[in-house]
Amino acid sequence: MIETRQLTKHYGSVRAVEGLSFTAHPGRVTGFLGLNGSGKTTTLRMLLGLSRPTSGAAFVNGKRFREFRYPLQQVGAVLEQGISHPGQTGQAHLTAQAILAGAGKGRVEALLEYVGLAHAADRRTGDYSLGMRQRLAVATALLGDPPVLVLDEPANGLDPEGIVWLRSLLREHAARGGTVLISSHLLAELAHLIDDVIVIAKGRITCVAPLASLYGTRSRRLRVRGRDLGRLWRAFERAGGRVTPVDDALEVTGLAAEDAGEVAFEARVPLYELTSEASNLEQIFLELAGA
Repeated sequence: MIETRQLTKHYGSVRAVEGLSFTAHPGRVTGFLGLNGSGKTTTLRMLLGLSRPTSGAAFVNGKRFREFRYPLQQVGAVLEQGISHPGQTGQAHLTAQAILAGAGKGRVEALLEYVGLAHAADRRTGDYSLGMRQRLAVATALLGDPPVLVLDEPANGLDPEGIVWLRSLLREHAARGGTVLISSHLLAELAHLIDDVIVIAKGRITCVAPLASLYGTRSRRLRVRGRDLGRLWRAFERAGGRVTPVDDALEVTGLAAEDAGEVAFEARVPLYELTSEASNLEQIFLELAGA
C-alpha cells in the first residue's frame, strides 16, 4: 500500500505541501484530486523519491522508494506524458525501458497488445496522438509488473473508448490485489474509475473518504409535483422534511424518495412527479478543493 505521514515540502517561504497523511489501500483505486497548483505533483514526486521532503515521510509497502533494489518491479509510475523520445518507435521505447525494469522482450510485445498499440509499435512516438502517448506511458509503468501504480492525470487525452479501457485496466489491477493511486484536477472525469477520494487544496488535505460517501455529504433534493401542493407541503414537514416551493413543484430535503412516496400516499395526494436530484459531483469537488 501507499502511505504518507505528515509529509511536508517548503520552498523557502512557500508551503507547497503541509502535513499530508493518507493511505491508498491494496485492492482499491484511489483518486488524488486537487486543482492545478494544489500540491498533487509535489506530493507524488516526494513519494517517488524525486524530491526530498522538508519533513515527514512517504512509504510504499512500508519502504521509502529509494530503499527498493528493483523499484520498477515495485512501483509503476507515470508523472509526465512526454516520457519517450519522439524519434523512437513505441516498441523501441518499451524495449529500452524494459532493460531498466528487468523485463524481457516478450513482456514488451504483450504490453503493446494489452494497451492497444500493437498496430502502432513501429511508428515514431512523435507521431502518436495524446491518447496513444497516454497508453504508451501506462505500458511503461506496467513493464516491471509492479503491485503499485502511481499515475498522474492518466485520463488526459483519452477518448470515451480509452476511458473505458483505462477503467477496465485499473479495476483489473486492483482486483488482483494491486494498489492504484491516480491524480487529477477533475473529479467527474474519474467518477467511474475510483473507489476512494483524497482531496488536496493549497497543500493540505480537505477530504479522505470513499467516493460513494461524498454524495452523502450534501443533502439530496427531491422534486415533487402533486394534485394538492399545500397538503403535501404540510405532510412533508410533519415527517421531518424541509420544503421549498419551486415553480409548480416542491423541493424537499431531509427525506428519502421512498419516504416521500409513503407520506404522499398517507396524505392521499396523487403524485405527478417524484424525482431525486443527486448532488453535482463536480460541484462537491470544487467546494472541497477550495475553488
